[in-house]
Amino acid sequence: MANQNKEFVKEITPQSEDFSRWYIDVIRKADLMDYAPVRGCIVFKPDGYELWEACQRELDRRFKETGHRNAYFPLFIPESFFQKEKEHVEGFNPELPWVTEVGDEKLEERLAIRPTSETIIGHMYAQWIQSYRDLPVLINQWANVVRWEKRTLPFLRTSEFLWQEGHTAHATAKEAEEEQRRMLDVYTEFVETVLAIPVYQGEKTPSEKFAGAVCTFSLEAMMKDGKALQAATSHYMGQNFAKGFEITFLDRDNVLKHVYTTSWGLSTRILGALIMVHGDDRGLALPPRIAPIQVVIVPIGPQKDRERVLTHATNLLSQVRQAGVRVNMDAREDFSPGWKFNEYEMRGVPVRLEVGPRDMEKSQVVLVRRDTGDKEFVPEAQLQSRLSDLLDEIQKNMFVQAKQFQKENSHVVHSLSELVETLNTKRGFVLAGWCGDDACETAVKQECGATSRNIPFNPPEHLDTCVVCGKPAQHSVWFAKAY
Repeated sequence: MANQNKEFVKEITPQSEDFSRWYIDVIRKADLMDYAPVRGCIVFKPDGYELWEACQRELDRRFKETGHRNAYFPLFIPESFFQKEKEHVEGFNPELPWVTEVGDEKLEERLAIRPTSETIIGHMYAQWIQSYRDLPVLINQWANVVRWEKRTLPFLRTSEFLWQEGHTAHATAKEAEEEQRRMLDVYTEFVETVLAIPVYQGEKTPSEKFAGAVCTFSLEAMMKDGKALQAATSHYMGQNFAKGFEITFLDRDNVLKHVYTTSWGLSTRILGALIMVHGDDRGLALPPRIAPIQVVIVPIGPQKDRERVLTHATNLLSQVRQAGVRVNMDAREDFSPGWKFNEYEMRGVPVRLEVGPRDMEKSQVVLVRRDTGDKEFVPEAQLQSRLSDLLDEIQKNMFVQAKQFQKENSHVVHSLSELVETLNTKRGFVLAGWCGDDACETAVKQECGATSRNIPFNPPEHLDTCVVCGKPAQHSVWFAKAY
């Protein structure tokens, strides 16, 4: 086991040399995942799954505070359900895996393995909703979904992935539209304050919206290589699914009406964003609010002082834990302190606490920050309060640094040639005017491989002309190459 663990502190490919290789090096050496025997699938190892569990805890609390409840719906969906909303099935059909037989018998109807749950949930809502008194229905599901991706990358794009999907039904369009924006704001607050990832809020263009939705809102995050990653989405379905599945209710005016629905989701691809926004050439860098271990205690000193230092370090462990900090102690004898320092830097633990005989004599400890590498000596009497403040400082600094990177790599362009040159010579997002014509949006992709990310709610600049055709711009749009 010792030799196997030592592999984790070998040199990681520098981001500047090969960002994709760096990413794979980090997630493997940090022991977050392993490849499964099925193409495009991964195994979440404990260190990786604990990050997802932390996301679940934070989001689940927020969902429940906004009145949502958790439920669970079947993994298998009858093929006929997908025929009830044509745009929806056309959008997912290339990625749909089907169950066609059980044992030696063929099924009378093919069953899709869940790519998303609008259809099965729509079927159930049609049975549950009868009157305006039954509305709104505010349900969230934590589940796995399957989409047979052609190109896969761990966490970011896998054939099976984990996510949450909210599905709500409302009496009026206004209520549903308010829900769509409310949940986007919930995601934004979580992603920015917990994961320390700055995002651009906005509406997807019609060609990029969710299949079957009236409109889709998204959060777009910028990775350190400048590429975009869609962090979360919130969809307003209007009455599309309600009509397809006959989800009706008797309103106060005694008239039978169709409900208005929404859906919204965030998946384990957010873990890929977390890694690529904050990681560096030393490995992971985890914001304290999401880090499974916020502080690691490393006892140091000669063998003759080992028992005395360990006893003292154990007392410190208890003090820090009592302060509500997620803390661990590495007292293994067969690894040097230097090896451990590199190990926990690579794993992204926000704070390292060192204590040895000299520190004990001075009644102090050494705290080392993962985000900056700064070291400070702290009196033991002030340890609990200082750790609390320090973790807050690290959390804020990581967001500030990511926000600064986003700002420095967000560009405004006024012509197609400028857009292409910017994306080919610089990293990041470009804001460009768009007339609203799909052909102009497609032209950008053909010229440089960039896609529209969203129409920002609060663009840094309102552009007057379309970057492609020169006609009056209907929107200012973020374009970027994306994962």
